[in-house]
Amino acid sequence: MNVFFRELKANRKALLIWSICMFLLVISGMGKYTAYTSGNNSDVFNQMPHLVKALFGFANFNVTTIDGFYAFLFIYLSITLAIHAILLGCGIVSKEERDKTTEFLMAKPISRRSILTAKYAAAIVNLIIINLVTYISSVIAVNQFKTGKEMNITILLFMVTMLIMQLIFFSLGTLLAALVKKPRTSSSAAAGILLVSYFIARVTDLKSELNILNILSPFKYFDYGRVLNGNGLSLVIVIISLLLTVIFTVFTYRFYEKREFSI
Repeated sequence: MNVFFRELKANRKALLIWSICMFLLVISGMGKYTAYTSGNNSDVFNQMPHLVKALFGFANFNVTTIDGFYAFLFIYLSITLAIHAILLGCGIVSKEERDKTTEFLMAKPISRRSILTAKYAAAIVNLIIINLVTYISSVIAVNQFKTGKEMNITILLFMVTMLIMQLIFFSLGTLLAALVKKPRTSSSAAAGILLVSYFIARVTDLKSELNILNILSPFKYFDYGRVLNGNGLSLVIVIISLLLTVIFTVFTYRFYEKREFSI
């Protein structure tokens, strides 16, 4: 069977589960918007100390507005899909060694570069599908609130930033899997890096003096306040993010082609 379709088939159940989870997360998350804005709750959130807002991720958003609340929810959607992306990257590279099926793959009359390219293509299809599911779910969930504010374009821009972040974490996951010999070790390292990245994002919200650390956290690459204000995305940040993905990918290919597979 073609490696590309083999990978799609192998990941279809996980993709379905993740897609359902994202749909439910978006719908249930936006379902809390009314509770956040009803009664005295809006005053409670506005009067919260900056420390508390920063820890929960909405220091720069007014969660009592529909766009601010979605930006707040989007932080947690991003974390979820970042986890999916980095684990997908680790798994799709090291799966054969983990499942002890390396001989089957290496017996095929194709180069390692072709194998990895097919794996990458299948994984990117997965990333795009789950991103689209999240986008459609978000449009449905947000538009149920008749606030009079057009949000579809804003949500689309948010999804573009999410896809770029997915690609960064995915390519980082593939690099770790190609670099580290033991699959479990690469997955653990990936999870640790992701948690540190998120921790940095929260710390820099608390202390603006530490903003230089944002370069280490893809969660802080895009200014969502800029998107909410109608200023779109920073082209420079988009280019740098894609360049980072390319660098991770190039090194993944280099290490994968030289890797000694355990059988």
